[in-house]
Amino acid sequence: MQSNHGYPRRRSNFFAARFACAVAPLLLVAMVAMAGMAGMAGMAGMAGCSKTNGGHAQDAALDPKANHVLVEVGGEVITLGEYSAALDHMNQFDRLRYQGPERRKELLEEMINVKLLAQEARRRGYDKDPLVRQEVREILRDAVLESARTGVPEPRDLPPAEVRAYFEAHRDDFRDPERRRLSVIVVKDEATAKDVLAAAQKDRSAEGWGKLVKTRSIDAQAKGNGPIDLAGDVGFASPPGDARGPNARIPETVRQAAFAKVGTGVIDRVIPGQAGGKSDAKWFVVNVTQKDEPRTRTYEEAERSIRIRLVQEKIEKSERALVEALKKKYPVTLDEQMVKQIAKELEAEQAKGGQPSDAQPSDGQSGDGGTAKP
Repeated sequence: MQSNHGYPRRRSNFFAARFACAVAPLLLVAMVAMAGMAGMAGMAGMAGCSKTNGGHAQDAALDPKANHVLVEVGGEVITLGEYSAALDHMNQFDRLRYQGPERRKELLEEMINVKLLAQEARRRGYDKDPLVRQEVREILRDAVLESARTGVPEPRDLPPAEVRAYFEAHRDDFRDPERRRLSVIVVKDEATAKDVLAAAQKDRSAEGWGKLVKTRSIDAQAKGNGPIDLAGDVGFASPPGDARGPNARIPETVRQAAFAKVGTGVIDRVIPGQAGGKSDAKWFVVNVTQKDEPRTRTYEEAERSIRIRLVQEKIEKSERALVEALKKKYPVTLDEQMVKQIAKELEAEQAKGGQPSDAQPSDGQSGDGGTAKP
């Protein structure tokens, strides 16, 4: 889900950005989620409040009908205003699902179900669950941070001079290095790799390579059900040393070998997955399938990405300023000794070869006196 500024929201939940004007209903939704009924939470439409008119309370003042009670559920009510807000604040695709009287009735039924399930979740104590409380804190956080974005211009509204100045000051960011696209066959040992390489050199067609991937590679992802000419594809990498070059699916040894090759095609040697060819390393047969020459993007090509980047920077600056102001308003006390103790315990656990777990203070303290996230 994208915001109006073109950047991804922190949370995709339809109601996350509106929690500030409907705290209680979303708390109930969080409790429903913890009850294992998160599917209903997506339709918790009672949480709507207008970003343009100040919310449901103002709607009610303007339209007395907004306070009309449509249904009462266990002592809680759903008003006409809340029902209308649920529709108003849906995106266009969700709204299309609720055209016509019968579908509108289904929406009300879903809102009733959320109320029922949330009341039962609260009765069971799910509202006191630490995970629920953390979810609520995060939703509240996002709602407050949303307020920090007020006044930030849309990417299209930025002055051309500002965008051009950024481009001139960051030209290196728009110089794209050479990229090479690789397809690999992964095997367990060097002998098998050499056998596969010999077969690949006999049949250099895309179909022949694809068949080898399907029959010989131990990489399940590479052997998927995609087109045979894309079998083994692991994407692009940039030259060794380029910060934008790493690819999680391409070991550094493979990356170096790929850029040592002239042109495209199967590399004429097998490559260990780890430097030094350790005995437990996987081995790779590599095919360079595409080579993109380095290029410098023009201002016109880079303009849109610059506008989005500038807006993101403005938002981040505004959010940082808000957080700093809140730290002055709500003093933060950090237990430095406890933080150091937890860090030492994690280091000791990692040194033993174990996986880090959620660290708990070893002296029985809860650690609740630490930093409170705004």
